[in-house]
Amino acid sequence: MVLVTGGTGLVGSHLLLKLLEQGVKVRAIHRVESDLSRVEKIFSYYDSPSSKFFDKIEWVVADINTIPDLEKAFEGVSQVYHCAALISFDPNDYEQLHKVNVEGTANIVNLCISNNIEKLCYVSSIAAIGKSIDNHEATEENDWYQPHASVYSITKTAAELEVWRGSQENVPVVIINPGIILGPGFWKSGSGTLFQRASKAPKYFPPGGSGFIAVSDVVNIMTNLMKSDTQNERFIVISKNLSYQEILQKLTHAIKKDPPNKQIPFWTLEILWRLDWFWCLIANRKRQVTSASVYSLKNREFYSNTKLVERLDYTFASLEETILFSTKIFNEEHPVP
Repeated sequence: MVLVTGGTGLVGSHLLLKLLEQGVKVRAIHRVESDLSRVEKIFSYYDSPSSKFFDKIEWVVADINTIPDLEKAFEGVSQVYHCAALISFDPNDYEQLHKVNVEGTANIVNLCISNNIEKLCYVSSIAAIGKSIDNHEATEENDWYQPHASVYSITKTAAELEVWRGSQENVPVVIINPGIILGPGFWKSGSGTLFQRASKAPKYFPPGGSGFIAVSDVVNIMTNLMKSDTQNERFIVISKNLSYQEILQKLTHAIKKDPPNKQIPFWTLEILWRLDWFWCLIANRKRQVTSASVYSLKNREFYSNTKLVERLDYTFASLEETILFSTKIFNEEHPVP
């Protein structure tokens, strides 16, 4: 039996489908308020009828911060994929981020130790990889440092330390650090907001850039690493380094919108996060733009996937085909009036 946390998210839902296609017996935890229909909808993008696989999932109601629920979920489990995480860049959410990303991961690790789990795969982020220097590609060995780090980055880095602790307690682990993950179905969060932005034919693009990866590649790599003899290592998981202009050009082209052709000035970004801070202060709402996110938008990062490619002899899926597939679904779900 394989246990998956975060099964109702972009990576988790695609991972569940991948495991089921491989004939793996799967148990997935979800919170009471989770919408399981979203997972079945993701399945329907690739398989018809989607219930053929969806009905094979053993769902367990559990919160990663509720130990008794997790203990039941771990019964009879041999491997664990820990995909659950809270994503927020609002400094006011730090305590909640720490609770979910760090303490929740510690709980998963502790139960892996006590249940003699054969292997744990943890989905981290390139936010936990040290910055690239002088346009040289960052590797898994780059030192991570806190200046300009977002609260999300800080908690994902701390969560990795919990996973490494598990490796010291005889739990074989692999950590993946994916870039911005492209895939269909989650249009209001993560990379889904890029599709939303592209559909509005933006005139401006941020000056920075990052590493990008198809969700199909992420889950393929996860399952390949879990089947391999590799353990107690981390891998940057990106297929291409792209500027934000380049990714928005690809998305607008796929959605048949005019591409952005003007770079947002640095001074505009600096003003935006200050205005956002002030507005959130008086309106008591969540931050949309922070100094850390502006730093990320201004500075292009480059990441190396050499270690992963050499270890798995891996060939990545076409990002362009992933974008076309995803935008086709986006257009179907967001028809023009």
